[in-house]
Amino acid sequence: LKVQIMEESYELDLTYVTERIIAVSFPGNCSEEIYLNNFQDVIGMLKSRHGGNYMVLNLSERRYDFAKLDPKVLLTLGWPDFHAPSLNKICNICKAIESWLNSHPQHVVVIHCRGGKGRIGVVISSYMHFTNLSASADQALDRFAMKKFFDDNVSDLMQPSQKRYVQFLSDLLSGLVKMNTNPLFLHYVILHEIPNFGISGGKAFFKKLLILTSVFFIFHHYLLPEAKSPSLVCIAIEPAQLLKGDIMLKCCRKEYQYGIWSNVFRLQFHTGAVQGYGLIFNKEDLDDANKGNGHNFVNTTGLKILTFQLHLSNSPQFRMLSLN
Repeated sequence: LKVQIMEESYELDLTYVTERIIAVSFPGNCSEEIYLNNFQDVIGMLKSRHGGNYMVLNLSERRYDFAKLDPKVLLTLGWPDFHAPSLNKICNICKAIESWLNSHPQHVVVIHCRGGKGRIGVVISSYMHFTNLSASADQALDRFAMKKFFDDNVSDLMQPSQKRYVQFLSDLLSGLVKMNTNPLFLHYVILHEIPNFGISGGKAFFKKLLILTSVFFIFHHYLLPEAKSPSLVCIAIEPAQLLKGDIMLKCCRKEYQYGIWSNVFRLQFHTGAVQGYGLIFNKEDLDDANKGNGHNFVNTTGLKILTFQLHLSNSPQFRMLSLN
């Protein structure tokens, strides 16, 4: 069953993914007044169709004052738009949906976000894999409906890191991979075939590497040679940094004209998914860079470029790296 509200007076998209899972999204640029008014209409529709048997799962990072709208059950488990959630958050969301739907046959869940629909894609696809643990015929039909919704509506809107986390969850649940619990230390970060950002007049600029985990962050500034981008940049992390759990790395460049930093690309991964001690990410694997991001990721021969490589080990001891 699929129903969409796409009238001129509504700044929202409401879809019955299955009979008991509803996706509601609002564009990020709609005004606060329009957003709250339209969401109030959604609450009214839910009450008329489902009584008090609905739960709103808010995926938006911002906590809105929904109490005035009187939703029956509200869970806010949001995260920043266009980012992947932590692995723990994905699992908690799937468990919350399962618990609510299993507690009463008339219960429905409303997956809500304001902004990009990638977050809805993360939850729908994750829950689809989560229900693979059950072999019931009803859930098989629901999985088919979720897969169709995912392919038709949100797959192309997801960032590479979002898809990476969903795939890792699927591999864990299916037993294809086991969680890597070994300590991992980051020794080197290598960028191959860095794009030319149109530097003119011999003016050099900085790139900034930012590594984020739950406990630390690192800034590394690298001054590029004048007038052109190098084919390879190797950044030694000294001392080696212990990485554990959810990791996010950003590479930024300085926009001297405006005096601000802009993202070149972003990358998220979980150390539990790392098999071996080398990670290589191509342009299509990097958030923002995969679709251009306004930067010129094409070299003079017309080939798409940029490769991001991490060298890890299970020891903090510094290791020499061969770049041959």
